[in-house]
Amino acid sequence: MPSLDKPEIATSTVKWRFADMHPEGRKYVAIAAVITFVAWLFVPILTWPLVAVTAWVALFFRDPIRVTPQGEGLVIAPADGLITMIERVPVPREIAGPGGLGELPLVRVSIFMSVFDVHINRTPIAGTIRQVVYISGKFLNADLDKASEENERQHIVVEDRNGQRVGFTQIAGLVARRIVPFVKAGDIIARGQRVGLIRFGSRVDVFLPEDCACQVALGQRSIAGETVLGRLGGTVAVGISQ
Repeated sequence: MPSLDKPEIATSTVKWRFADMHPEGRKYVAIAAVITFVAWLFVPILTWPLVAVTAWVALFFRDPIRVTPQGEGLVIAPADGLITMIERVPVPREIAGPGGLGELPLVRVSIFMSVFDVHINRTPIAGTIRQVVYISGKFLNADLDKASEENERQHIVVEDRNGQRVGFTQIAGLVARRIVPFVKAGDIIARGQRVGLIRFGSRVDVFLPEDCACQVALGQRSIAGETVLGRLGGTVAVGISQ
């Protein structure tokens, strides 16, 4: 019988391992490996550079396990990367109005993903996906402000059980050429669940509700599914770099 004076401590052995590769990346790794093999047969001098490229492709599609914070009102980062912009902007017209995020300007947190970041995107809150809107466009540098209006992009709006809505936008970049969705309108998702990926360098914008207190600062690095971007029920404040 366990002691009532001392709480039991669960123990286990945890070993480090490489992150799994998302199935979307297998064909690209296979293509890179075939090209490397052909180079080894006919142009040996290119073999090691191509081995490095193959390894990078495998690394790009890594899909690490994430531990999502639990608690009421948390808005979690949907992407790994550098927080480059925190500013109040008009809601994109594609997800504005009563069926989306409303008409008032909201605080937008922009997360820039380099080609070395994990590119699996996750939902900021739990709930039901109300909108998934894809827009074709250009492939400007995703770090530019105008990329949110001119680049290929996909808007997603999620509504929680209290009727609160959070929208986020996957934006293709200079190198990225495709946004791959894992979900559709009507799906019920958990906070931190995988919702898609953007291939090869890009950006994700998150639109915080009016009563969401921003918890991050410019220049901070976020981790998808783990970093708390905001907390519902507070006052929005724009972060500053430390």
